[in-house]
Amino acid sequence: MNNSLRLGIVGTGRMGITHFSIANAHDDAAVVAVADPSKLVTTMLGKYAKVSTYKDYKALLKQEQLDAVMVCTPPALNPDILDALLEAQVHAFVEKPFVLSAADGRRFAESFDAAGLVNQVGYVNRWNDMFTKAKNFVEEGLIGKPLRFRSEMFSPTIIRDPGDAGWRATHANGGGAVYEMASHALDLINYFFGAPDSVGGTSLTKVFSKQVEDVVSSSLFYDEGLAGTIYVNWSDASYRKPTNKFEVFGDAGKLQVDQHGMKIFLTTSNERHGLKAGWNQLYITDVFSAVPFYVRGLEYSAQIYDFIASIQEGNPVRCSFADAAANLEVIDRLFADDAALRAGAVA
Repeated sequence: MNNSLRLGIVGTGRMGITHFSIANAHDDAAVVAVADPSKLVTTMLGKYAKVSTYKDYKALLKQEQLDAVMVCTPPALNPDILDALLEAQVHAFVEKPFVLSAADGRRFAESFDAAGLVNQVGYVNRWNDMFTKAKNFVEEGLIGKPLRFRSEMFSPTIIRDPGDAGWRATHANGGGAVYEMASHALDLINYFFGAPDSVGGTSLTKVFSKQVEDVVSSSLFYDEGLAGTIYVNWSDASYRKPTNKFEVFGDAGKLQVDQHGMKIFLTTSNERHGLKAGWNQLYITDVFSAVPFYVRGLEYSAQIYDFIASIQEGNPVRCSFADAAANLEVIDRLFADDAALRAGAVA
């Protein structure tokens, strides 16, 4: 095995450990060091995974010569970490939502690009084969000109009073339905069409949470006429696990897609793809791309392997800091629109 890329991880919670296992399955890369404040976690990783361990990112960067770092920490902590990675001239993969403001997002996008450093954010749906296939269909005009869309996400994440403990209870830690889930639903919109020009009618509603929103709804508009809605509810007990749904209506048909399958309605048949007029059904098994190592979903491995390939071969990343910053611009607008509507209602 030729482990030419030396990788580090900052933050070894659920996502950090997921990325640890995927990256270490790569033939030309290895995680050699991790940083986490938990003594239990670092002791176990040092003993059984045989990696160097540190209590924080500063010690890790001081002691290790790394090619890239995967950052899996609360977004409020990420600006300081990213400034340190930039100073060390290290490529960076960061879990979403990356940072907490579009201004910070743009700053890091510009600075990492200017330094020639690969930068990627973990909006994993961009690597899901169903969503990628649906995007290709829309771009090639399968359903005609897109007119309306709907992006939704549901989960039973918060279905009782969560109290004030846990990372999901605060925005600073990436909690709240906007940062945790609506960011994924928004990123699908951006992935398909680019960022919308404006938002309106935003409602952020608490159901069980005290400090953050549980339900998100808004309308999104493009200057050329395309428009759609977003609806996210992480307090929906009718779902067993998080589910993304995306629908696009065009002047020649429509498609409905989630992580596992796609339904396509066409007004006329399409011989190229073997699709008939009326309803058609595709499943993930019809279009999936194989990955060398599977954890949680094919897309999780695909995004890390793409990150490594971007460093080694100069390939463009599928979700850059600039892409994530564009997502944050929409998120900033959602918060501002909701606040304005509430202020108007009070007045």
